[in-house]
Formats: sequence, structure tokens, C-alpha cells
Amino acid sequence: MSVGSFVVADYVVFVLMLVVSTAIGIYYAWAGKGKETSRDFLMGGRRLTALPVSMSLTTSFMSSITVLSNPAEVYIYGAVFIYVGTAYILSVMVVSEVFLPVLYRQSITSTYEYLELRFNRAIRLLVTVLFIVHTILFTGVIIYGPALALNQVIDMDLWAGIISTGIVCTLYCTLGGLKAVVWTDVFQMGIMLAGYMSVIIKAVILQGGVRTIISDSQQGGRLNFWDFDINPLRRHTFWTLAIGGTFLWVAVYGANQAQVQRYMSCKSITHARVALYINLLGLCAFLTSSVFAGMCLSSVYKNCDPWTAGLVSAPDQLMPYLVMDILTGDPGLPGLFFAAVCSGCLSTVSSTINALAAVTLEDLIKPYTNMSEKHLLWMVKGLSIFYGALCISMAGLASVMGGMMQAVAIIGGAAGGPILGLFTLGILCPFANSRGALSGLVSGLVASLCVTVGFLIYPPPPEITRPLPLTAEGCNFTTDSLNWTSTALPTEPTSITTAPVQNSDDELLAVNWHSPSYLYFGPIGTVTTISVGLIISLLTGGWRTRVESKLSLMKEDTTSYHLFQFFKDRAMRRAGKLDLTKNAEKKVGNTNPAFCDTEMDFTSSNPTSNN
Repeated sequence: MSVGSFVVADYVVFVLMLVVSTAIGIYYAWAGKGKETSRDFLMGGRRLTALPVSMSLTTSFMSSITVLSNPAEVYIYGAVFIYVGTAYILSVMVVSEVFLPVLYRQSITSTYEYLELRFNRAIRLLVTVLFIVHTILFTGVIIYGPALALNQVIDMDLWAGIISTGIVCTLYCTLGGLKAVVWTDVFQMGIMLAGYMSVIIKAVILQGGVRTIISDSQQGGRLNFWDFDINPLRRHTFWTLAIGGTFLWVAVYGANQAQVQRYMSCKSITHARVALYINLLGLCAFLTSSVFAGMCLSSVYKNCDPWTAGLVSAPDQLMPYLVMDILTGDPGLPGLFFAAVCSGCLSTVSSTINALAAVTLEDLIKPYTNMSEKHLLWMVKGLSIFYGALCISMAGLASVMGGMMQAVAIIGGAAGGPILGLFTLGILCPFANSRGALSGLVSGLVASLCVTVGFLIYPPPPEITRPLPLTAEGCNFTTDSLNWTSTALPTEPTSITTAPVQNSDDELLAVNWHSPSYLYFGPIGTVTTISVGLIISLLTGGWRTRVESKLSLMKEDTTSYHLFQFFKDRAMRRAGKLDLTKNAEKKVGNTNPAFCDTEMDFTSSNPTSNN
């Protein structure tokens, strides 16, 4: 079984996407020439509107992971993955009501500057370093993804793909700043959706309609929606996806510089809130597309799984294989799909490069130097180039981290969970002090790293992850056409590794150790940080702490409070209880002064009047 290859039309589409992305950066560099400050470069002058920001929020973390790995997750573990949509809804609501009002009010460039205002500078610097480390690792995974896909299907050199993707991204990010990043994200979002839909529509046509794909998915056990098992060790259930996913995405939208910087660049808090909710529509659209794409994989390869047959070496390569299998008769469409993969990569990497430059300048350079605005602008552009090169070099690390989606969740959960807990302490707990915050952060990091290391050393067995059955019995190829020894056959990792006899204690630990779902790594870090932070704060006199009101959440900050007041006032008006005097005047006219309640002053009267 062979698949097609790129033709000229595919290369044209792919290169055109790169050219347009670079052109947007050049345009904003030219438009802002001589008038731009470092703050304008990083925050877009805080003049952006809701619609472009919402699209940028969506594409920033709906990257090559969504395009490549989410369909593979559905193909292997089932469409229960759709429940992550619950996490999207809950996380956007929490961020809009709790984190956005407080952070937007500070008018800060670096999100972590809030931690110095609320606690102290040491905590701010520690979190900045954590963010830089885990973001560089995250970006390395994102760059590696599309390069791997291109390497698999069109024999492009792996490192040539990594370097070219990184260079284009670094170029337009450095030239145009946040405005270029946001508007490039808008363009790339359209490319990503078009690439997804081209594959889905073609698969539906080949399989004879949507009903056939749903039927095949049901017969293959992929429609496993009714999975409400509360076992925290299970990889994907409603509860792991809803609870663990909510913590993960609140950390992304509420405490991650790359996302917070987006809605902080809006011209008003109303625009920022609207951007978050429009972004929710985009998240749900991408989620639905990726789940259905996974069902298309299941239908097309129900009798001949490319992974089992050794035609691909990793699940992340299933979607590229499908594209080159069914779209090669339509010149340009394979190029459109791989442009979509690369667009997802570019949007995320440009966002993280911009965020890394922002926190480095604001948290590590400006407080300790006295540079002119011109020098600061050149400094932030230099930082963008530096981080672009660093992220490219870190992409090699992604090749040893397993499945892309899981790797990103592990990286983000290990550091993102404790950082989320720290922001929650500052915003919701006015008696939390710096000692409690630091103790909580360290404890949360230790807890997150412990479960992460345990997961990596002793991966969960198949009876916990429950992969769905795959078969290669229907594959139509000869033994000579396939080198069965060139690619390792896919097997679920077992909890026991081969070891010498003297390591029997390790074997016993492997048998008894069961790591929770990777989606719970973030909640473990968050809850540990908050719990320890509250206890230490109370033990060290936190109840005497006086915090500026602008640094904590106030009831007037929330939309729910204003909605409650609106409906309350409306109900009172309807009941006639809002202003009785005014209502009475409307019915019977003005009040007669002769019958008003007045206080008579007898002491000021003439004393002779008593005679």
C-alpha cells in the first residue's frame, strides 16, 4: 500500500502561506517605523479589538497538536475526547470572571509583575524563570510536530523543516511585534480550518457519507461517550477530561503570559471579555473538527491500521498518512493540509516568542537597568531573535518525549498547575502572604514533578489506558513491499520493564505504582500550592495582611454581580418597590407641603408669645 507525494501545486500553496505570514510582519514593521515603543511592540498599544484577539487566542494553543495528535487520540482511545469541550467552557467562564478583571486593572505588560505587586519580587522572578523554562520546552514540541509530518510523507529533511519553520516564525515576530502576531494568527486560523475541512470532506465522500463514518466508528468502539468512571487512574473519562482539562486551560488562559498578553492588549475590558467568549467558539469548532477527523481515520482504516502494519512509526503520523493516501488526486489540497499544520506551529511559536521576550524584558532587564526607549525596542527585538533560535534548538528534545499531545500536557501541567495556584492565592485569598505563597509554590512543584516522574518511569498499563482494538488483517500488500523490521510495531508500554534479578524492588514498585491520568498533573500542583499556601499564611500571621483592593477580586468585577443587580432592579421595579414616593407622585400628583412630616422647633420661638 503506497501513498502519493507532493506535486508543484502543493508546494505553491505551502510556500504561499509562508510568504503571506512573513509579509504581514513586514507590513507592521513598516507601518510602525519610527513611532513604535517597546510597549507598543509587546502589547499592540492596547488598541486591539475583540475579533482579531479572539482568533489569536484560539490559534495560539490550537496548534499542530490539534491538527496531528487530537485525531490520533480519538482513533486510538475514542471520541470520549469530545468532553474536553466542557473544560473549554468552564475555563473561559472562570478566567473571564476571576482572572481577567484583576489582571486587566493592573495595566501591566508582564503577567508576573502582578506577583510582585501582590507578594514580592523574589516570587515574581522565580515564576518568570519557571515560565521561560517550560515555554521553551513546549515550543520545541510544537516546532517538531509539523517537521515530523513533512518528513514522514514527502521525505523533507527533518531538521530542514524545523529550521525553516522557526526562521519564518522568528522573522515576522521580530519585525512586526504583537500586532503582526495577532493578524498573522487570523490568517493562519483560516488556513487551519480549510486544511481540516479538506480532509474531512474528502473522507466523507470516499466513505459514502457521514452516516457511514459514524456507523464504522460505533462498530469500532470509538463512540465511547458514556464513560463516567470516576477512577482517577483512567486516561480519558468524562471526569478526567472535564476536571483535569479545566485546570489545564485555566492555567493557560489565566496565568500564561502568551494568552494573558493577548487579552491585555484589548482597548477595554469589555473587548477582552468578548474576545474570550468568541475564542470559545473557535475552540469548540477545532475540537469538533479534530474529533470527527479521528472518526474518519477509524472509518477509512477500520480493516488496515497503518500503525499496526508498520506504515507509520507513530500515531502523530496517521493524519499526514491519511492526507497523502486520499488527497493526492486533488493537487493543492495536500499542500493546504500541511500549510494548516505549519500554520498551527507558526501561530503558537510566534506567540511564545513574543511572550518570552516580554517577560525577559519586563522582569529581568528593565527593573535593573535605565535604558532609553529606543534601546529597549532594539533589546526586545534582539530577544525575539534569541528565543527563536533557542526554541529551534530545543525541538530536538521533543523527539524523545513520546506522543506530542501528552508531552505538552505533561510539560504544561508540571509547571502550569503550581503557577495557577499562586495566582489563585493572590486573587482570591486576601490573607495569603509571601511566605505562604513561596511555600505553596515549592510544594506544588514538588508534587507535580513527583507524579510526572512516576508517570514517565512507570507508564500506565493497557488495562488503565484502555486503547481500542486496531487490525491490519485487511491490508492489501505483499510481504516484499513492506519492510516489517524497519519500524517498531506499536505496543502499549507495560508497567514492568526488563530488569536484572537484583532489582526486584523496582519491579515490585512498578507493579504497585499507578500514576493518575496525565490530565490530573495540573490539578495536583494547583491544589497543593493553594493548600500549603493557605496553611503557612495563617501560621505566619496572614490574617493581619492588608492588601490593596485593586489586587484582589471584588464582587463588582464580575459579570454575574452586574447581571444579578440588573435582574434584581428589574424585579423591584415590576413589583413597584423601587421608589414608593416617585410612584405615588405619578399617580396622585405632587406632595402637599401642609401634610409633610416636619420637625417643629419650639425653642427658637419668641418667649413673649407665651404671655
